[in-house]
Amino acid sequence: MAQQMLLSLPEFQKVSTGTLVVKEPLNFWGGVRVKPKDTKNSEPVYEPATGRVLCDMIPCGEEEVDQAIKSAQSAYLKWSKLSGMERARIMLEAARIIRERRDEIARAEVANNGKSITEAQVDIDVAWQCIEYYAGIAPTLSGQHIQLPGGSFAYTRREPLGVCVGIGAWNYPFQIAAWKSAPAMACGNAMVFKPSPMTPITAVMLAEIYKEAGVPDGLFNVVQGGAETGGLLCHHPMVAKVSFTGSVPTGKKVMEMAAKGVKQVTLELGGKSPLIIFKDCELENAIKGALMANFLTQGEVCCNGTRVFVQREIMPQFLEEVVKRTKAISVGDPMCDGTRMGALISKPHMEKVLGFIKQAKEQGAKVLCGGERFVPSDSKLKDGYFVSPCVLDNCRDDMTCVKEEIFGPVMSVLPFDTEEEVLQRANNTTFGLASGVFTRDIARAHRVAENIQAGTCYINNYNVGPVEVPFGGYKMSGFGRENGQVTIEYYSQLKTVVVEMGDVENFF
Repeated sequence: MAQQMLLSLPEFQKVSTGTLVVKEPLNFWGGVRVKPKDTKNSEPVYEPATGRVLCDMIPCGEEEVDQAIKSAQSAYLKWSKLSGMERARIMLEAARIIRERRDEIARAEVANNGKSITEAQVDIDVAWQCIEYYAGIAPTLSGQHIQLPGGSFAYTRREPLGVCVGIGAWNYPFQIAAWKSAPAMACGNAMVFKPSPMTPITAVMLAEIYKEAGVPDGLFNVVQGGAETGGLLCHHPMVAKVSFTGSVPTGKKVMEMAAKGVKQVTLELGGKSPLIIFKDCELENAIKGALMANFLTQGEVCCNGTRVFVQREIMPQFLEEVVKRTKAISVGDPMCDGTRMGALISKPHMEKVLGFIKQAKEQGAKVLCGGERFVPSDSKLKDGYFVSPCVLDNCRDDMTCVKEEIFGPVMSVLPFDTEEEVLQRANNTTFGLASGVFTRDIARAHRVAENIQAGTCYINNYNVGPVEVPFGGYKMSGFGRENGQVTIEYYSQLKTVVVEMGDVENFF
């Protein structure tokens, strides 16, 4: 009997906070969910909003990783022989299914990740848009014809790499799985995806949707696990490329492991991005931009603009209004439409964020609002990992809260006087993922964009990420790109074919 998709099971119908328990196996290869071989190293996965156990994450060992990769290799041999149009048709069907089941997927994402349902729905929309975008690119992939002397010629072929590995993060579980798989599949590759051990569920839903849409069994596989499973994937001889989203220390390890097999790598790592607000800005938009730059997904976003530089003359008005609006952010049950901030991913992470705030106070920062564990009035949320959104004033560039990635709802505000000074301070970091500037001066806006050392610069907005636009970092925030047309180059390789139409010239 055919396996029922996770989304068709009773427990995934109308998921609400505190109700979901997942007993199904969460590995997927060969077109089916696969029971774990060995359950002895299982780890509990918690629902952030309640602190209760959602499911068990059972890591894959060497034999299981090998099975998943061999299943992907077999599918790759079929998929890579399809035309771009044939691949596009199947990918468009996957996008359609995601669009149709958006709300059920979003609710599962909220249960596992803790973000608000409003944000999760946007994440699922971005996922299907990404698949749709790369479906449109698949039929356009082509090479180049080069005329040579004497009627000879050469041409290039854009070819897939083979089996690619995607290693996802817990802040955008479903969306990152789509961001990595869509360009890989458009180019003719297969993918084995390892979600974060804290968010194992929704990547399996994506795998089942791809199967339903008509990809060959094994084209998109999911293996569960932590660092050890990730190491097995990076070292496997049949893997051609690794795309990783996560922290800088883990990214360095991934790069080191991939180097042993000379595998291609894309790294999307951390950030401590500057948001620069000049006195001539449209202040209302700058305030909205600062909130969007700091408090999406409870502040657990790698490209957040967490160093907010405000020109001294407008600092009082900015702080007054930003604090007022931060205090008004509705924190609570992430499944409720009115909630604007949910729970942090785990108890240890919540304690780490609170530790950063405590240290900031010790180093002289002033907490203008929030920064404490928040207990919602709903009794079922009493053990959830909620933190009230925090604004820190009186910050200096040498403070830990200004230098290190907190990955929580904490905005550090710093005054500045001149453009030259703020650019130097903004660039004084090992990170370089994103940046932003608010100003009415068009020349200044483009000067800042040119001189800021970051992979993205937002002008008069923040944290907008259309799938048509490349995303990635400078410096220790990584290399390679996700989204946009350029990503095709990171999931394909170029072959040159030289055709002689005359006789061979012989020097011997």
